[in-house]
Amino acid sequence: MRKLLMIFLTCSILITFNTVFGSEETPEQSEPEKQEMTNMEINAGPINRPVELAGPRIGVTILSNKFIETIEDKYDVNLESAMAQFGWQFEKRFFSTQSGATAVTEAIFLIGGFEQEKFFPSLTWLVGMRSSGGFEFGAGPNLALSGTSVVFATGVTIQSNEINFPINFAYATSKSGGRFSVLFGFNIRQF
Repeated sequence: MRKLLMIFLTCSILITFNTVFGSEETPEQSEPEKQEMTNMEINAGPINRPVELAGPRIGVTILSNKFIETIEDKYDVNLESAMAQFGWQFEKRFFSTQSGATAVTEAIFLIGGFEQEKFFPSLTWLVGMRSSGGFEFGAGPNLALSGTSVVFATGVTIQSNEINFPINFAYATSKSGGRFSVLFGFNIRQF
């Protein structure tokens, strides 16, 4: 599992760095091709000032057996292997390149376990990159009842008019065990 995760993250990083630092030369486009540009391409120009976004998140987290055992030992609480997540994400885009690649930082507050009548809060801070096409990756620390961990995340943000729809996959690894999450949400870009 770790080898697959490392291959996936390595490919994600290479694709994004190619987008950020690759050739900025683009072939000449015909007028109809220029008009078919997506909203993402049109709005992905350089950011002269930070752009702040926020919105709800919902998803599911799959817990490793080791993680479940750690929580049981620490708090005498039994968890199922899958846990629903609800929360809020705060995002700040702090610079972008001419090609549209953007550096972002995110804080994600989640509460999980309601369907199990449990309260399991977590806070994650990620720093990463997003390509002009919406592909993104990041990494950062996580704080939860189990302790601290390192999170690696990747995903895509699909834009429809002013609304962004992020879909993210994340893996948190620590001495207390691993967690794999899939999160969905939305936010509105305001200028």
